[in-house]
Amino acid sequence: MAKSINVRLPDVLPKVRAEVKKYQSDLIERIRTNGNWLTLPGLEIRLASAFGFCDGVQRAIEIAYAACHVFKGKRIWLIGEIIHNPDVNASLDSMGLLHLPWNIDGEGYDHLGPDDAVIIPAFGVSVKLRHMLEKRGVQLIDSTCGNVIKVWQRVRSYAQRGITSIIHGKARHEESMATASHSRGEDQSGRFLIIYSPLDAQILADYIVRGGDKSAFLAHFEGCHSPGFDPDTDLREIGMANQTTMLKEETALFQHMLRQAVRQRDGHDGHFHAFDTICGATQDRQQALLDLLDTAPDSMFIIGGYNSSNTSHLAQISAKRLPTYFVRDSDCFPDLNYVMAYNAESRREERTPLPTIAANLQSTWRIGITAGASCPANIIEGVIRRVAELRGCVIA
Repeated sequence: MAKSINVRLPDVLPKVRAEVKKYQSDLIERIRTNGNWLTLPGLEIRLASAFGFCDGVQRAIEIAYAACHVFKGKRIWLIGEIIHNPDVNASLDSMGLLHLPWNIDGEGYDHLGPDDAVIIPAFGVSVKLRHMLEKRGVQLIDSTCGNVIKVWQRVRSYAQRGITSIIHGKARHEESMATASHSRGEDQSGRFLIIYSPLDAQILADYIVRGGDKSAFLAHFEGCHSPGFDPDTDLREIGMANQTTMLKEETALFQHMLRQAVRQRDGHDGHFHAFDTICGATQDRQQALLDLLDTAPDSMFIIGGYNSSNTSHLAQISAKRLPTYFVRDSDCFPDLNYVMAYNAESRREERTPLPTIAANLQSTWRIGITAGASCPANIIEGVIRRVAELRGCVIA
């Protein structure tokens, strides 16, 4: 794999960090130093102990901004989105970044050449796309998260040993598709199967134990496996890996189910391999949310981009425990009667009633707030200030 160009240069980084400072928040830092509590008349706000930007996201944003300095005056292309946050992506668009589709079959790549700079997003790209870009001689700027690269190393090792990669992830997510491409190995003979839901895991476990209708199995996992996948032979030895932003507890459950299935079939689990590839930042944010939920706030607000996998999982965790609202930013709060929140079932933002306590100014409304790893602190501050404003509170 060709080495990418380093744009985080000593003379560029100070300028970049001054520019991305807009994503920070003095208010959020003050709340952190106060034990993550903000108490106002009739309103109590508690932040999770871990939320917002992770190191990988911060690095990716700095790389994108730095590329705009280093290659100023040239065409600078970004494959897809640098991260899944609309505010950050809109800001980069305003700096003149051009866009390429993540899918290699999409239009836009034919005209690229050595004068073009191309930024690889934090999720990475497929092996095929990377090789094509290198062949065209473009100047590559790689912001792929280090945790994602570790997953790729794991699935490539599976391929070298003839082990089929079972990837817990979303089959159409950029990261999962990139990981699947790496699981093919150097000679492209490696096999993979992507599972997402408990139903997927159960169907897979049952087939490992008892076999079954191959056609039905392949129909269920259509678009989620390597070419020519044969469950009768390709499930003899399997290794687990993850999209790094999945639910930790769900991954643990799937590992247990599949380990038990292999043990039941073989009498031992020597043909099952697992490696925890959920990133530490994702795990920290999920655990911090669970700790916050234990304090039983009246309402929970999850802030971030609606296409952010790690943020959607936070909303999923919270919704099982108490009234939860997945919001994009402060514009989602027109008044205290309802909020514009993302509905995971309809996959769109919808007008959603708030609990009656929200508009009852004689009662103290206790709310919890967290945000995904791609959500800037200034967006979180905006939500806090908007809620406080609606409740008639003033924040200095």
